[in-house]
Amino acid sequence: MPDWLRDSQWLWWVGAALAFGIVEMTTLDLIFLMLALGALVAALVAGAGLPLLWQFLVFALSAGLFVFALRPVALKYLKLEGKGARLGIEGHIGQTATVLTEVTDRGGLVKLRGEDWTARAELEGSTYPVGDLVTVVRIDGATAVVTEAQPEDKPFDTDHPPLG
Repeated sequence: MPDWLRDSQWLWWVGAALAFGIVEMTTLDLIFLMLALGALVAALVAGAGLPLLWQFLVFALSAGLFVFALRPVALKYLKLEGKGARLGIEGHIGQTATVLTEVTDRGGLVKLRGEDWTARAELEGSTYPVGDLVTVVRIDGATAVVTEAQPEDKPFDTDHPPLG
């Protein structure tokens, strides 16, 4: 094996780690991140001058160790309990909104998570004046169906006085 190739083996492992990292960004399941870590360990071994066979053995062992020991711990730490975070429309349910124009069972407008939403009261005959806080109980199309906010609900969209 030529000297230039033997002296640059660690760079190939760093390149493999970068490639695994790029693939991880598209999958987000932490498998390729563990392989990237294994490739970095192999790069250290290559930098120490060990033969190619030892580099592959160290890569396989360290990647396997990371996949079976580190990945479960990382997944447990990163994931929320239960079904995970509610995203999209489901993420609005249970949020507190501020009434912008009077909300009745026929229509109105609220500010929900920084956006203006059409809204209507859940119960027939309910009316919420401008400035009231309401809680989103469901989303019908592009309309937030709301009810009176509970005292423990904290508004998401409020202006706070400047500090100092």
